[in-house]
Amino acid sequence: VQLQASGGGLVQVGGSLRVSCAASETTFNRYVMGWFRQAPGKEREFVSAITWGAGITFYADSVKGRFTISRDDAKQSVYLQMNSLKPEDTGVYFCAARVRLAHSTDAGEYDYWGQGTLVTVSS
Repeated sequence: VQLQASGGGLVQVGGSLRVSCAASETTFNRYVMGWFRQAPGKEREFVSAITWGAGITFYADSVKGRFTISRDDAKQSVYLQMNSLKPEDTGVYFCAARVRLAHSTDAGEYDYWGQGTLVTVSS
């Protein structure tokens, strides 16, 4: 499975941005999809995930209420709408796919990764 993330960029504090991830695999609708981010000098951290089927969503506490994950199985894509952005949201955002029923917040439990897209929030 190939994942292609896009939509990153430079945004001011309080602004919004939507990052997207397109999958090459037609069985995309059977993958849990997740977003992770990595700030300079820090480890990769979980941001959000969405299950297949019911589309149950999960968020890190740091983004809850500000970010929204969604998926469009017909387009084999997952999105992360980010509002009220803060400087600490800066980092490379990666999408990932997990071939399991349940979501996970552990990056090691995802099977496929995209190349990442850089989000920079300036103050």
